[in-house]
Amino acid sequence: MNAPITERTMRTGRCEMAWLEAGAGWPVILLHAFPLSADMWRPQLEAVPDGWRFIAPHFRGFGGTRALAPGGGGLDDYAADIGDFMDSLTLEDAVIAGLSMGGYVAFAMYRQAPARFNGLVLANTRPQADTPAGREGRRAMRDLVAREGTAPVAAQMLPKLLSARARSEDPEVAEYVRRVIEGADPAGVGAAIAAMMERPDSTPDLPRIACATLVVAGELDEITPVADAQAMQTAIPRSTLTILAGAGHLSNLERPAPFNRALGDFLLARL
Repeated sequence: MNAPITERTMRTGRCEMAWLEAGAGWPVILLHAFPLSADMWRPQLEAVPDGWRFIAPHFRGFGGTRALAPGGGGLDDYAADIGDFMDSLTLEDAVIAGLSMGGYVAFAMYRQAPARFNGLVLANTRPQADTPAGREGRRAMRDLVAREGTAPVAAQMLPKLLSARARSEDPEVAEYVRRVIEGADPAGVGAAIAAMMERPDSTPDLPRIACATLVVAGELDEITPVADAQAMQTAIPRSTLTILAGAGHLSNLERPAPFNRALGDFLLARL
């Protein structure tokens, strides 16, 4: 269905929280990728299935969400923000869906409160911590943001976030992603880089994930390749894997229709 998207704000115990919402019914929390915002979920919010309520919060430092007090700077703070947000919406549980950094936050949420999950979607993400080389790359990006802002980050990340096919055949998507990144708050981007750089290895948690889980991979994803998704799916007991043909890292934007079908089929099985 074509659903109207509402932009909302609310003061929670931890944040001035901003989010997008569409639909009505059982809740699905959509956690966005770095260095984008909840706006990346608009293709899903516009096609929310009947009986479901899609809620896409902006992480602290993105899209108008502001932390009321500084935290420790780790992904646990982002996860606690979302848990507090759910409390403020009086949601005891939900299907939690995270793409890329959103998946990292979902892992942290699961460690904090597994009972809040009645389903999990892990799209274009991975459980492992950064390698030493990966951490060095993030330090260099954090320094770049501090010196020059977000425009060079967009230029550096676009070839990684979107497949060559999308960049050549769908320039509107590429321009949209560039615009969202360039509009991000440099301080929020820098804080997110630091949080991801120090995130723990979530691989030992995978066998303990008890809820039904959908793993989504992009066939052309260079950041989190299909092999990583296959290994993650194998380690999660009640999980299935969907590989989206022709999709890169931002599979929900590059291939919204098949992404929506996979998500809708997964949610239908939860009813």
